[in-house]
Amino acid sequence: MPKVYSLDLRKKVFSAWQAGEGSQRELAKRFNVSLSFVRDLSRRYRETGTIVPKLQGGDRRSKLQEKERKIVEKIIESKNDISLREIKELLQNQTGIVVSLSTLCRTLQKWQLRYKKNHYCQ
Repeated sequence: MPKVYSLDLRKKVFSAWQAGEGSQRELAKRFNVSLSFVRDLSRRYRETGTIVPKLQGGDRRSKLQEKERKIVEKIIESKNDISLREIKELLQNQTGIVVSLSTLCRTLQKWQLRYKKNHYCQ
């Protein structure tokens, strides 16, 4: 993922663009940035009125919270040799939450819940 340009550089590029100190291509060369950055900066200002960069990243919270933990615990207690795929399907049927097998495996490890007798994610 590319680095976010500093607000200081953004202000300099934007000020030069507003003052008409050259074309977008010339400004990109002058400030050693890409042409697409200058274009996107001007478009961002027109659409939002700001040159502040967008936030990077996203919401990384798990879909599985404490109330789902209780449901998973009950599923495992009811059948202690259940497979990961079966846990996933039962969880989806009971809660409507769809998660991948790897997410479910990591969550079970984090919660220190064992299934399939003495084995972790298999």
